[in-house]
Amino acid sequence: MKDKLRNIGPKSAAWLHQVGLRTRGDLVEAGPVEAFMRVKRAGFRPTLNLLYSIEGALQDCHWQDVSQERRSELVAAAEAAIDELPPPRHAPPAGPVTTTVLTADTVAPRPDEHESD
Repeated sequence: MKDKLRNIGPKSAAWLHQVGLRTRGDLVEAGPVEAFMRVKRAGFRPTLNLLYSIEGALQDCHWQDVSQERRSELVAAAEAAIDELPPPRHAPPAGPVTTTVLTADTVAPRPDEHESD
């Protein structure tokens, strides 16, 4: 972030910068939910604290001073936007791993290991 904003620490500022939000004006234009969603869509894992911090920065107050009513509105809007995201492209996590121990008495010999008589 070019502008030093209240509540926005170095990590949050770096995330916002990487998604094209570099000034207070950029944040005002995007709004807190869209800014949060840009960070999320970029593959970062923001918590709701980022959402509240952006709102606090725009209101010029500490993020903990954002009213509970406003927080609820922000969370509802973010959840609705998250529901609109496409499913992840990666494969689901693998199932449990099982280990099989092969021993000489449970495995047939390889053809090249036969003794020639």
